[in-house]
Amino acid sequence: MKRFPAYDPPEYVDWSPDPGLQAEYRSRIAAEPERNEVVASLDRNELLGLYRELLRTRLLDIGLKRWVRQGVISKAWLGTGEEAVTVGSVFALQSDRDVVCPMIRNAGACHMMGMPLADVFRGYLATADSPSRGRDLHVGDPSVGVIQPVSQMGTNAAVMAGVALGFKRKQEPRVALTWLGDGATRTGICHEGVNLAGVQELPVVYVLQNNQVALGTRLAQHSRGRMSQVPQMYGIHAEECDGNNILDVYAASALAVRRCRAGEGPVMIVADTFRMGGHATHDEREARETFPAELFQHWGRRDPVGMFERYLVEEGVPAEELERLEEATGMEIDAAAEEALSSRAHMPAPEEARYEGFTEGGTLLSLDLRPS
Repeated sequence: MKRFPAYDPPEYVDWSPDPGLQAEYRSRIAAEPERNEVVASLDRNELLGLYRELLRTRLLDIGLKRWVRQGVISKAWLGTGEEAVTVGSVFALQSDRDVVCPMIRNAGACHMMGMPLADVFRGYLATADSPSRGRDLHVGDPSVGVIQPVSQMGTNAAVMAGVALGFKRKQEPRVALTWLGDGATRTGICHEGVNLAGVQELPVVYVLQNNQVALGTRLAQHSRGRMSQVPQMYGIHAEECDGNNILDVYAASALAVRRCRAGEGPVMIVADTFRMGGHATHDEREARETFPAELFQHWGRRDPVGMFERYLVEEGVPAEELERLEEATGMEIDAAAEEALSSRAHMPAPEEARYEGFTEGGTLLSLDLRPS
């Protein structure tokens, strides 16, 4: 794909495929018969669909970073380098019945589930027609199966356990899926949520997105054990995958979703990846001071978009076709950004700050998720 020196991590600017890593990319799937079968079932259109969603997710981040540089917004929380964890797991769901709760870096889940791309941009602008009507830059839309997250990491573990409990009680063949960072696993609410899901055998998939850092605290500083050991604490089924290999993430997620639909949930997927930036755009330099340069170089060679693009070329997809798909996706992102910018003429009134989810007496109103 086209690289952007002003916005891409420096390791991505002159990226080229490494033959050894590409061979490892393929062997990762071939070594697991079940996953190999799942990947082999993907047809050409589905493979191109995966690539298109990777492009959308990467280019959405670039669009937000461009806004930061232009002064449209002050900062943005990006998932550059982690796109395969989001796209691969959502691609395994049935978007017309399942439910997700994305962290802010899993913004790709929003458009994959059916939210307009412009709404993700509007969330940052806090316009009156943004999904939260300007109240919060975390966005969601329950009508398309996207529950809006909150800033407190780990809360989504308990929320999605509750959603999955509802599915189980209604005997609906639906699955709840959410993502947890390595830092979120160190919170009490996350422990309570995952433990409840395990005890009640709920149809929920937890994707432990191990990006090596919690805010600015390195993994080795906040955890003595390995992230791969976390599912063992709850006695739940675990899948491990290469978080930069979208085929591996998809296959692991498809198997996890299959188990949940069969009443054998929950499942935790441990996906090792790395965020090629800071906690947000404002502290990228500090992030590079937190880790040795070799770590950025290591993960920079494993760009999830570039590696999958090379895989497709090796599978016989013409490079020109991928370029056309990229151009069309770029135009789609640009149009969404422009549409969102036009919404700045409609900012919310001060009285709109009150959440309508509560009655005057403080009673929480029910949240009506899309019916099955």
